[in-house]
Amino acid sequence: MQSDCLCGGGGNGCVSFLREKFIAAGPPNGGDGGNGGSIYIQAVSSETSLHKIARRGTIKAGRGHNGQGKGKGGQRGGDVLIQVPVGTVVRELSRHDPLVEDEESRMLEAGTPRGAEDPIPSTWRRDKWILHPSATPSEFVSSGIPPLPRARKSNLTMAQPQPPITLDLSEPMDSPMLLAAGAMGGLGNPHFVSQSVPRPKIATKGDSGLSVNLELELKLLADVGFVGMPNAGKSTLLRALSRSQTRVGNWAFTTLQPNMGTVVLDDNKGKPRLKSYTTRGEPRTRISVADIPGLVPDAHLDRGLGHGFLRHVERAQVLAFVIDLSSEDIVQALKNLWQELREFEIAKDTETNLNSAGKIVDWKAFGSSVLSEPSQKDAIAMDHGGVIIRSSSPQTLPPLCMAPISTKPWFVVATKADLDGTQNNFAYLQAYLNAVAENTVDHPSGKKTSWKGPLTAVPVSAIRGEGVERIPEWVVGLLNDG
Repeated sequence: MQSDCLCGGGGNGCVSFLREKFIAAGPPNGGDGGNGGSIYIQAVSSETSLHKIARRGTIKAGRGHNGQGKGKGGQRGGDVLIQVPVGTVVRELSRHDPLVEDEESRMLEAGTPRGAEDPIPSTWRRDKWILHPSATPSEFVSSGIPPLPRARKSNLTMAQPQPPITLDLSEPMDSPMLLAAGAMGGLGNPHFVSQSVPRPKIATKGDSGLSVNLELELKLLADVGFVGMPNAGKSTLLRALSRSQTRVGNWAFTTLQPNMGTVVLDDNKGKPRLKSYTTRGEPRTRISVADIPGLVPDAHLDRGLGHGFLRHVERAQVLAFVIDLSSEDIVQALKNLWQELREFEIAKDTETNLNSAGKIVDWKAFGSSVLSEPSQKDAIAMDHGGVIIRSSSPQTLPPLCMAPISTKPWFVVATKADLDGTQNNFAYLQAYLNAVAENTVDHPSGKKTSWKGPLTAVPVSAIRGEGVERIPEWVVGLLNDG
């Protein structure tokens, strides 16, 4: 998923003067504007998905408050904390930094070469200043307008990652990490006191905040993912296992996007149902379940819901193939699902090889203090009207490297076991799985590097909630072995 993060802008400086008894014209005492809020990120074990961030839309930090009289600085803008699941990969697509654009514009207008140490002359820009209501043009004729202060950045920028941002949050974080610092506030009128202008009637506005477009992607979507044909009973099974309220119906494609559910293993009331530990040695209190939309024939050719949801299968640690026991050939139904996954892997490997064979270009997000020459040409241009600054366009990032689907632990959930005449189909399915485990028949994925482990079929009646208690037990066993 993609998310737009907007740091808080700085508050405006204040134009104010001391007013006391017997003091006709007091000195300036306007406060500075408050700095904008920053954006932080933290990987926590309590989060299991990115749906909360997707619902928030644009993530905005608070704007700094304006300065006040009597030298009171503005209050700092509120920070924003983004909490993501462990295993989230954060990659930057594009960024827009108003300070860098202003600096580049001033250098081009002044004809100053890049890297010059001489101060850049500034021009009058009404949008950067705040004038006192009583100020008149005649007051600036003799004294002139003071030069616009150079762009300032918060000290927090030293702690933020260098662009382009690439983070692999594979471990829980004890404290948040700064992602983007807020903008600086404007300067009050005491900063512009001079010998010729003892009572300046001007202040500066706060800087605009940095905006970054990020791509957040989970390396692991869920502990177990349901894979099956449409109308196989996956959504009903998810409702029986968890408190998920996903929609169910007697028609195909009831599920159009992955639905998440949580199976609680330890509710901190008495002994836990199942004992399990994560790879970090922490007790596993719950497992996450993903109901992946149904796969249709030729889904690897992007038919039906296509590649968009085949990619979700890669992000499940354990695969549960949901098979309808009332199918005519239940073993062939399982082979058809594996065929789609195998063809998807082949197509993905082919695309990866083609991309790696092309030219590799080092890319840096626009907005850093140093731009490469190609970036300068694309980002800065001149026309008859003046300087044009083009913001960076979104970049296309390569897909994450995931473990092959065939190497993941898997088992079969045989649904609709309460129907008449399904006992023979279940016995046929279990015999086939035993033959696969004993290597007497080829693995349905057709790969020699496929997962080697015990295979079973769990008969359930999801609509009645019968037999579903065996699924968490089997999943926990596979997670512990992995």
